[in-house]
Order: sequence, then C-alpha cells, then structure tokens
Amino acid sequence: MYLVTLSGNVTIITIIHVDRTLHTPMYRFLAVLSLSETCYTLVTIPNMLAHLLMESQAISIAGCRAQMFFFLGLGCSNCFFLTLMGYDRYVAICLPLRYSVIMRPTVCLCLGALVFCLGFSVPLIETSIIFSTPFCSSDRVEHFFCDVPPVLKLSCAQSASLALGIFFISVLVVLVSFLLILLSYAFIVAAIVRIRSAAGRRKAFSTCGAHLTVVIVHFGCACIVYLRPASVGNPAQDRLVAIFYTVVTPLLNPVVYTLRNKEVRVALRRTLAHSCGVCK
Repeated sequence: MYLVTLSGNVTIITIIHVDRTLHTPMYRFLAVLSLSETCYTLVTIPNMLAHLLMESQAISIAGCRAQMFFFLGLGCSNCFFLTLMGYDRYVAICLPLRYSVIMRPTVCLCLGALVFCLGFSVPLIETSIIFSTPFCSSDRVEHFFCDVPPVLKLSCAQSASLALGIFFISVLVVLVSFLLILLSYAFIVAAIVRIRSAAGRRKAFSTCGAHLTVVIVHFGCACIVYLRPASVGNPAQDRLVAIFYTVVTPLLNPVVYTLRNKEVRVALRRTLAHSCGVCK
C-alpha cells in the first residue's frame, strides 16, 4: 500500500510538471499537496514498517519530538493548503474574469509559502509546550508514532491548562480552516445555482468534487482525533483512525484526483502515449 501511495503521488507530480495544459494554479496546488502528502507519509510509515520487523521498538525523546513536529507541521500545512485550494475554486467560479489577475504566479507562490510557514509555526508551539515538561507517567507510547494525545498522557504535568492549550490550538487550526472552506463553497454553490445551463453546473461541480472528498476525509479524521475530550479517547480506536489518515487517506488522494478529474486522466494518457513513442 505504501509503494502504491508513493507511486501515485509521484505520478501526479510528474504529470502536472510535464504536461503544459496542467500548468494552472489549481493543478500546481495539487502537485504541492501530493508532495506534502508524500512527505507526510515518510514521517510515520517507514518507521512503523521498521518496528514491525524489529524486536526493538524504542524511540528517543529527541526522535519522538522531531517526528511529532514534522507530522503536525505537514498535517497543519495540508489543512491550510486545502483551504487555499478552496479559495482558488471560489475565485475560478465566482470571479472567472479576474482569476488570472488574482491567482497570478507570484501571488500563488507567496500564498504557498505562507501556508507552510503557518503550518510549521503551529507544531513549533505545540511540541515546545508538550516537551517542556518531564515525562514520568510511563515510558510506553500507546501508538505506532508520536502523536499528541498518547505522548501528552505521559507528561508529569497533566494539568487541565496544558490540555486546554493544546485543544485550543487544534480547534484554531482545524475548525477555522474548515469554516473558511465552507465559506468558500457557500459562495461557490450560490454562483453555480445562478448558472442557467445544466452542463455548466455539472462542469463547475466536477472541478470541486475531488477537493470536497479529500476535505471531508482529512478534516473528519482530524476532528475525531484532536477535537474531543481526553477522557473519551481509546488507544485501540485511536490507532485504527490513525492508520486511516496516515496510510489509507494518502493512498486515496491520488485515486480521487485522477479518476474523478477528466483533465488529469487525459494528461496521463497523453504522457504515457508520448513515453511509449519515445521508447519505440
């Protein structure tokens, strides 16, 4: 599954880079999202696979901190990036005549850089808070990687203020991003309803379908894990959900974006045909 995930995301990145018809903000954002998803899986899955084969499953505190930082950084960046992609769809559908001016390359580059800066500033705060206190409850992380809830349980200072601070940051990232996406789609739906032709409405909805599917899965898992009381958590259920959003979701993303997107499918066939022609 991991090899399929890597090959799927690398294929999307390659197609978008090679095919000039896909050199638009929407597909460039998709390529960056695929790259982010690839790095996201690299943080957890290789280590998990190694631990399945090795007797020792130990990880140092520094290694645990680094894994949490990059996992949360890429996860938050994906939240913000999905929000940015929702804004891109809003501009394309609601302001089509101004799209090329608003989403010009320099603006897209600045927005992408801002997304990653914000995405990695959040885990910098969270990991500093969590690892600033000593661990004395146990030396066993009830998870296959260093996620926030299981590591937080090991802290000596399991105070309500510490848990509340982490919860507030999670709410700020997940809910604000999700609400901004909903706001974008409220304007999009209002604009689509005003389109008179059925074909035009279908085309407008088709450009948003793949993005909406990924948004629902990504934010659904984030809400289950991070936006709930600590007392409700169950380690076995948490690991099952974590398997879904660290292994299954990155695997589904390339499938969703290729099978549901006609332009990507056409570009893929064109690239394969050109490659076969070169080989001959």
